[in-house]
Amino acid sequence: MRNRTDGELMKLVMAKHHPALEELYDRYAKLVYSFALKSMKEEQAAREIVQLVFTRLWTTEKGYDASKGAFVNWVITVTRNITIDSLRKKRRLDQVIQFEPREWEQTLISSDPDPESVMSRKWIGEQIQEAYVHLSDSQIQLIDMMYWQGYSLSEIATQTNEPLGTIKSRLHQGLKILRKHLTSLREG
Repeated sequence: MRNRTDGELMKLVMAKHHPALEELYDRYAKLVYSFALKSMKEEQAAREIVQLVFTRLWTTEKGYDASKGAFVNWVITVTRNITIDSLRKKRRLDQVIQFEPREWEQTLISSDPDPESVMSRKWIGEQIQEAYVHLSDSQIQLIDMMYWQGYSLSEIATQTNEPLGTIKSRLHQGLKILRKHLTSLREG
């Protein structure tokens, strides 16, 4: 196996020849790991990326096309794509915040023993909830997807099947309405 090219090995991998995958792993696991570690900044996450990359090589139906470039570039592109997916998933999980006022209240009470801070945060949460009344359902959905679920504007446009300009305009108008409503509450 050692004297075969990467392209030949990948053809064997697509034919489910396990020793070919082992040889590609020996050749590229360190490179994939170092790329993933630099992006993920966690050893365990980088190891998971390596596992996902080589699982993808084993299960892919398209495979590597030598006419489109070097195998090393292809495997780094696969690694990059999987790493980006992992980062987005991690970001979404890290940024999910519950919107239910009861859950906000419980979190605020349990995390801060100072009654004045609890009441202040509770009041702010209620004001934000009340300000949502002035938004359309599509503006609420957009703000939720962007700020709380971590989607980019282009991802939202794709998911909602709307032009990016429409999404940007809706976000701008929604934030403008929230700002206006919340500012008038602070001043009044």
